[in-house]
Amino acid sequence: MARPVNVSVSRVIRCPRDRLAAFAADPANAPAWYANIESVEWQGPPSTEPGARAAFVARFMGQRLAYTYEIREHVPGRRLAMSTAEGPFPMETVYEWEDAGEGRTRMTLTNRGRPEGFKAVLAPLMALAMRRAMTNDLAALARVVKRRS
Repeated sequence: MARPVNVSVSRVIRCPRDRLAAFAADPANAPAWYANIESVEWQGPPSTEPGARAAFVARFMGQRLAYTYEIREHVPGRRLAMSTAEGPFPMETVYEWEDAGEGRTRMTLTNRGRPEGFKAVLAPLMALAMRRAMTNDLAALARVVKRRS
């Protein structure tokens, strides 16, 4: 049985919750703050409503990955959950936002999945690499929204 990967990181970002959540929840903005994401293309009309799909091209651990996320849940300003509809292995990504003081937001980014086949033996290494990348991505998001303010 494949070993699951479940990684969660949080960061307080100096940006009002609604503004940060609106920017981060839009998959089209992902290349601006995710270092590994090269491109995003909508598979239908752009939307953050459940059922909307976006195709991502990324690089992770030296490999090119192409996968499609489908939005499963969106509570504007609070939570966005999306999961792969196709791609290298099943993955779910969840963003959560909560107020963290005047003009600040705590964003929590969680990725969980179950690598299959030969990738399953790499699960512990993948989790470490994901934690490092996700921590760096939230730092990049903080820089991006600061420049936009």
